[in-house]
Amino acid sequence: MECCEDFRLRGEVWNGTVHLFATTGPIGGGRLSGRWRKSQPESLCKMPFLRILALLLFLPPWPALAAGATPLTIATQDGRSLSFSVEVARTPQELARGLMNRSSLPADAGMLFDFGEDRPVNMWMKNTLIPLDMVFITRDGRIAGIAERTVPMSLEVIPSPEAVRAVLEVNGGTADRLKLKAGDRVSVPVPVFAP
Repeated sequence: MECCEDFRLRGEVWNGTVHLFATTGPIGGGRLSGRWRKSQPESLCKMPFLRILALLLFLPPWPALAAGATPLTIATQDGRSLSFSVEVARTPQELARGLMNRSSLPADAGMLFDFGEDRPVNMWMKNTLIPLDMVFITRDGRIAGIAERTVPMSLEVIPSPEAVRAVLEVNGGTADRLKLKAGDRVSVPVPVFAP
């Protein structure tokens, strides 16, 4: 005898986090819901959808690439090649949200803000819970400057040192740890930087 009926389980990945939805009826309900037979004495934990949910909760987080992240490489002036996996923000909503409300960021991950054109940029840390390094990048991929260990939740404006095409945000302290500096080169396989 089946203990639950008409359940559908779907998963989505948002910003590197797996979100699961169990719904009744057509996919798209967007919340945990369902119907249980009142006469069925089985524990809720024995229900098939909860078994799957419990298993997925104990899996390690999916790598950032599973969420559609893009590989990014920084070529330092001393010949090192440093690899990151980044989310690319392009839409006004993505650019405004950035890394807000995230409690952590993997060491080799970040967010690349692509402004679509060279321009002076002003950044801030509103609703950002973790310290970040901001790497300001020109159209040709040259690092123009770095704002290190920016203060979480600060409304202080952080200006670019010159007109830039993009800003890379990584964990605070990364630039110092990896010895990044102005003049290093950034490359990504998506059309952001042009020679």
